[in-house]
Amino acid sequence: MTSWLMNKARRLRQRAVNLRRSATLEWHWLRHGRHYGARRDAGGAADIVVSLTSYPPRFATLHLTLKSLLSQSLAPARVVLWIAHGDLDQLPAAVTALRAAGLEIEACDDTKSYKKMIPLLQRGQGARHAIVTADDDVYYWRDWLRQLDETRTPGKLEVVCHRMHRMRLDAAGLPVPYNDWEFESPNRDSTRLNFPTGIGGTLYPAGVFGPEVLDVDAFTRLCPRGDDIWFWWWARARGATFRRAHAGHEIYCWDGSQEVALWLDNVGARYNDEQIQAMIAAYGFTNERSAV
Repeated sequence: MTSWLMNKARRLRQRAVNLRRSATLEWHWLRHGRHYGARRDAGGAADIVVSLTSYPPRFATLHLTLKSLLSQSLAPARVVLWIAHGDLDQLPAAVTALRAAGLEIEACDDTKSYKKMIPLLQRGQGARHAIVTADDDVYYWRDWLRQLDETRTPGKLEVVCHRMHRMRLDAAGLPVPYNDWEFESPNRDSTRLNFPTGIGGTLYPAGVFGPEVLDVDAFTRLCPRGDDIWFWWWARARGATFRRAHAGHEIYCWDGSQEVALWLDNVGARYNDEQIQAMIAAYGFTNERSAV
């Protein structure tokens, strides 16, 4: 088969998947999502806040991700969308209309991808609630949040995620290059070397961060494109371990949403390595070769 035919077949398969996902989402939305506020008030997860951010290149499919979050089988206490002040008036009606179902839309300073959690932490939300971060371009299946919730151990400082890498260390006990880590690790251990990737969603328990995480100048200078690195670093500094959710699931991004994506730069241009090295130079790195 020629490359042209292969590409065409791939596009057709992708379109078919997109149609199936959209149909499933609309069904869940009509039955559950539009009633999110009532389901939350009737007995949802009172200690969990779902938080995400977005920006204009992703606005076209943002409402789809938001509908999937509002349709979760376990309704969180809040679903909060953070938008930079300068982008707020560009939100499409398909997004703003979701306020009627209980979505909260908040304006904040433009700290790029850090907007998904920093504004909540600045308001003290992280001391009282678990914060679950989500990406703005993903279809989150109906039990996505319930699976994160059921994996966590109450009272334990443990970060739970749906997708993670396993950090590998060299003979000196320092991280090897990011592209040499164990990607999408299947292990179920709770360790300080597991590294959550934001795309699958990550649950950060209440109290997992100290005041250092709010240093805007530091993360802008040391880790401008690596919010996953920054949040992992400071949760780890508090003694947290990291675990993958018990249930696995395919992660699906909306068709066309990946034309602008941080990971394309972070991995391809090795920005992750630069940012990790900058963090080590600034804060040091505990030898974890024998850690569990």
